[in-house]
Formats: sequence, C-alpha cells, structure tokens
Amino acid sequence: MATTHTCKKALTVQELKAKFLREGKTLKQWALDNGYPYNTVCKVVGGTRKGIYGVGHEIAVRLGIKEGTVEVNDRPKVA
Repeated sequence: MATTHTCKKALTVQELKAKFLREGKTLKQWALDNGYPYNTVCKVVGGTRKGIYGVGHEIAVRLGIKEGTVEVNDRPKVA
C-alpha cells in the first residue's frame, strides 16, 4: 500500500533538529520507525546525500527538509 507524503514549506536542518529535540525523538528512532537505514538518514540531514532523487529525496521530503511530494510503499522495518 502506498502512502503520499507532502512537504509544502521546508524546514532548515537546525529547525528539524530543534523539532526532534522538542518531541524527544532521535534521527535513529525516526529512521527505524520509517524503515530507512540510519546511515542514509544522517547523510541526507548532513548534506552528503543531496536528496535530489531516489531514497535520499524520499527521506528529505518525509523529514520536511525539502519541499515536494513522494509516494512511498510500505517499507519493511530496518533492523
């Protein structure tokens, strides 16, 4: 089953980190909850992976640091 995620106003990385801090979340927990490798999520947030297409793009939009819409199939949980 596919789920559509939309980000209309992108957050800065600092805003994202502040949001996670307020909510008591970590990037690792977000990655596990959403079925992405923690390493890849860190690279997107850190700017090593630009998030122009593919999984990097999905992660950036779902985190809210890139405007856009992605349709994501349910991902198996990463161990």
